[in-house]
Amino acid sequence: MEGIQHKTVSVNGINMHIAEKGEGPLILFLHGFPELWYSWRNQINGLAALGYRALAPDLRGYGGTDAPDSVADYTCCHVVGDLIALLDTVAPQEKEDKVFVVGHDWGAIIAWYLCLFRPDREPGVMEAEFAEIGVGRAVLELLSYRVPDPLYLPKGNLFGQPLDSPVNLPPWLSEKDADYYATQFQITGITGALNYYRNFDRNWELSAPWWKSQIKVPVKFAMGDLDLVYTMPGMKDYIHNGGFNRDVPFLEEALVINGVSHWIHQEIPDQINQLLFDFFSKFH
Repeated sequence: MEGIQHKTVSVNGINMHIAEKGEGPLILFLHGFPELWYSWRNQINGLAALGYRALAPDLRGYGGTDAPDSVADYTCCHVVGDLIALLDTVAPQEKEDKVFVVGHDWGAIIAWYLCLFRPDREPGVMEAEFAEIGVGRAVLELLSYRVPDPLYLPKGNLFGQPLDSPVNLPPWLSEKDADYYATQFQITGITGALNYYRNFDRNWELSAPWWKSQIKVPVKFAMGDLDLVYTMPGMKDYIHNGGFNRDVPFLEEALVINGVSHWIHQEIPDQINQLLFDFFSKFH
């Protein structure tokens, strides 16, 4: 996209692809599954125009970034280590300053780990199933999911429709956008991305020393009311009835936006850009 610069940097033993634009306070954007730096395209352009340096990497295992073979190389410690090394490499002058972090889906999980660990800086069975229908199609099916119910992917019939049927893209995802996602995942495969899920138990073990610790950095939270995560048992109670504020005492607001699903920053980019700008501008 126009004006966005791309480069590869060596961090924490891997080569990482990053996209960036703008000058000013640094914002680090962390994508989720099955996404790439590209999911932040509208925020990169929007926040750069508002006076920020917007930087979005492909996380380890995704896109133009290396994908180590071992499942054990995708723990929260590895990914946070990548990001700390990235910040030290691309913005060494920021070491004594704060960096703004924005995360979505798995990127949000990594952002929580980053704030918890460093508040000073703020082919398996599933791959075989995806290969059956094509990785590119699988990614587009996931990005088009807009039902506020748990997503089940039954073996042998992942998305419940014929493989030759068209994928109905949501209004916010153009054919050009869809082609970019599909092409990138067809090149790299999806094993690295799925390895994040395979480390759930290992991540619990690694983060055990921080059990019941609070996130003590300023936070603003936003999600759509059609997000399947919002409808998970206990989630609404946690967000609205004190649990979230207990764990994140500097939470400014937990905003739930009506009529928006999981891919909030791609569905309503202008609104999210304004929300980010209004929040970040308070701190500099």
